[in-house]
Amino acid sequence: MHKNANVLVKAIRLASLAAVAAPATVMAGGFSLNEQSASQMGVANAGAAANPENATTVFFNPAGMSQLSGTNISFGAALLDIDAEAKSASARNFFGEDVQGSKGGDIADLAVLPNFYLTHEVNDSIDVGFGIHAPYGLAADYDDDFVGRYFADKTELTAISFSPSIALNNGKGLSMGLGVNIMYAEGRLTKFQDVRGGFLQAGIAQAMAQAGVSDPSMLPPSTLAAIQAGASAQADGYEQAYGTPYADIEGDDVAVNFRVGFLYEMNERTQFGLSAQTGTEFNLDGDVKITKFPVRDGQGGVSPTTLSEDVTVPLAIPESITVGARHQLTDSVTVLGGATYARWGRFEELDINSREGANGDVSSATGRTGDTPITHITEKWKNTWQFNVGGIWQATPEWAFKAGYAFDESPVDQFVTARIPSEDRHWLTLGAQWNDVASGWTVDAAVGTLIFADDVKVNEFQYQHDAPAQKDPNAGASNYTGEYELSAWSAAIEVSKAF
Repeated sequence: MHKNANVLVKAIRLASLAAVAAPATVMAGGFSLNEQSASQMGVANAGAAANPENATTVFFNPAGMSQLSGTNISFGAALLDIDAEAKSASARNFFGEDVQGSKGGDIADLAVLPNFYLTHEVNDSIDVGFGIHAPYGLAADYDDDFVGRYFADKTELTAISFSPSIALNNGKGLSMGLGVNIMYAEGRLTKFQDVRGGFLQAGIAQAMAQAGVSDPSMLPPSTLAAIQAGASAQADGYEQAYGTPYADIEGDDVAVNFRVGFLYEMNERTQFGLSAQTGTEFNLDGDVKITKFPVRDGQGGVSPTTLSEDVTVPLAIPESITVGARHQLTDSVTVLGGATYARWGRFEELDINSREGANGDVSSATGRTGDTPITHITEKWKNTWQFNVGGIWQATPEWAFKAGYAFDESPVDQFVTARIPSEDRHWLTLGAQWNDVASGWTVDAAVGTLIFADDVKVNEFQYQHDAPAQKDPNAGASNYTGEYELSAWSAAIEVSKAF
């Protein structure tokens, strides 16, 4: 027993350290991560709410702990590699001029998603459990010379959940479970800054002062055209001399939500499960830093300056509900099915809000006033469905083989952005499980491929905060268009032990 305890402690430590360091990447299903368990991944998570094979049921349906005896651990990791590259890309700056650069390269790196789960049978009616996993994640990184660099550069979100759970059963086939997800998240957003609008405003203000007028419309069209040409030349010269200004926003927060689950065993061959999760919101507190920002030096020129300001970034996490069914057709064949509905419509905007008011460095330099965000991105996501079917063939007492299919609907609707070029996807998986009944050890392995329904088309503008569907006149003619070809594969391994 002492040896088993050492194995348990080492597994917890490895899972915790890996989860802290793990990047995550996802291009559909919002920023939820499907790869939480190799045993469930083998059937594309089909019927996971009704199929408590091991301790991973802590995540999928805490009520499933009631069907596990003694103490159980499961730990492993998944790899997710998405090939996300623009087939075509073009952009215009503030003045509507073509931005020169590349298509951005492959924006998604290999992601490692570790997990650890533990359950313990307290008595015939009560089970408790615990999980460490990465429920949400997003990562995208463009090359520095990307033509859409004024819209997106790096996008990162990493979330780690610590999930204690409890399950109760009535001894007559009905179980109920409750879990708490204590989540730590950190995020980062970066992009290059187009400062042409600032040079234009300075030029217009100077011309108005010289002409003694109070409205830009009172300046002759030829004067305005000359000011624009001069501002464009000034901005180009500034970037050549000092480099392009760069905004880097980072923040972190802790949030809590809850999961409740039910499991009903209708007979020896058929059971049904339901799992529901509450919504919550992260408020990622951190700072924005803009380097090489042009600031008037008092001698008629500008000099590169680093500006910083405390900010917060609200990030909505949706409610969701999952139903699942498991039916044993024969002694060796089991079929599974399920569906998940997620309220991604909560995610309407991605705003960077100041925590210093209008007196912060960035707000003062950019003229931000009131409650207007420092940066606003219209998202307007929609609620989504995911449907799963799968099967398990118990070929021998030791070996089982699995297959699954899932349709995963993308929440990104009309406001597709360079940061999240998402599309509906089909998920095909295969899995194998080896079980040593005598020792209680089980090993699962799974592979999957993601087939995206269509190429992703992006036509991105900057929109007003108060009118999210209206283009922001302060952004001038800025625009990014691109078409992305997406493909991906995933693989996972999991080791489970029943004590």
